Formats: sequence, C-alpha cells, structure tokens
Amino acid sequence: MLKEFREFAMKGNVVDLAVGVIIGAAFGAIVSSLVGDIIMPLIGAITGGLDFSNYFTGLSNAVTATNLADAKKQGAVLAWGNFLTLTLNFLIVAFVLFMVIRFMNRLKRNDDAKPAPKPTREEELLTEIRDLLKTR
Repeated sequence: MLKEFREFAMKGNVVDLAVGVIIGAAFGAIVSSLVGDIIMPLIGAITGGLDFSNYFTGLSNAVTATNLADAKKQGAVLAWGNFLTLTLNFLIVAFVLFMVIRFMNRLKRNDDAKPAPKPTREEELLTEIRDLLKTR
C-alpha cells in the first residue's frame, strides 16, 4: 500500500498540481496586496476617502454605534458595506487575473505563430519520392 501511495504521489499530475497550488497561493497574496495596498487606496483617494467597509444597517433599535465593530457588539447588523468592499475586491482580482492570463496566452500564441523551419534537402527529396510513389 505504501508503494502504491508513493507511485500515486510521484505521478506528474499530482506534483504539478501541488506546485500549482503553492504558486497560486503566493500569486493570490500578491494580487490581494495589489488590491488592498495600491488599488483600493487610489479608489479611496479618488472618491474622497470613501470606505464602504464601515457601512451597515442595524437590524434592531439597540444598535446605535457609528462603526461596524461596535455595532456588531450591540446587536445584529446588515454589513452591506463590507459585502460591497469584498465584491469590489473580487472584481478587481478577477480582472487582474484575466489580464495576466490574457498576456500569457498572447505570449504563447506568438510562440506558436513562428513559421515552421524550412525542410532540409533530405526531407525535400523524401517528399518528392513519396509524391512519385503516390502517382504510380
């Protein structure tokens, strides 16, 4: 059973998947930092410091706080601003990933678009022989 597990774990697909997950997690941290540390502050500066994450609606009369953390301590709240912020973050992350994949596909397409190398003299002769044999 241990031998079977070792063979399974060492298959190319499993190792490739593990590497992909690790690189994906690291890339996700980079994109999250890009969104949280660069893009969202720029959006905040453009909108005059608007921060949606603190917007909420109290679901009971006991909620009188002006910030989300205190309001949650007082009672049930509908934290729609936090949901809006996370949705905006997701859209930005999805767009950045789309642009990265689009760029990678374009690079791959350029590699595929290179013309095939010119056949050697030997290949040309073999092609002529094949064509002559087909006509017989």
